[in-house]
Amino acid sequence: MRIMAKAEGGKEPINEQAVANMYAAMRSELNQIYSKITELEMEVSEHTLVTNAIQPLDQSRRCYRMIGGVLVERTIKEVLPAVQRNKEGLEEVVARLNEALEKKKKEISEFEAKYKIRIRKADAEVKDESGRKEGSAQGVLVGPAGGSE
Repeated sequence: MRIMAKAEGGKEPINEQAVANMYAAMRSELNQIYSKITELEMEVSEHTLVTNAIQPLDQSRRCYRMIGGVLVERTIKEVLPAVQRNKEGLEEVVARLNEALEKKKKEISEFEAKYKIRIRKADAEVKDESGRKEGSAQGVLVGPAGGSE
């Protein structure tokens, strides 16, 4: 009973934790959308490379294509339209994911505004690192490079 009383009496920390968990879940979902878009855009570019490579060739030439983990022999005439259809389908999915990404970004910004969420992680890390390390500007060249003197 004491645990329940603490939970009821201290709603503020529980709500803050719930808000933080919801925010983290939304950010995670946003990152998943980004990674899926990147993955599909890579596949679209691969389809484009294949299309550009086989398009100028003789249409009756033999061609091999992986279908469901099985390598099958076809002709360019049979493979080219299928590769182009797959590419168009992938582009359509990428467009839908971009729409979902924009919706999720808007949802996150509204959530941030509603709960007054600010991210200070980058600023805090910079201050902490400058206090711990003397050479925090390591790797930065100042002045002309080389022996011009």
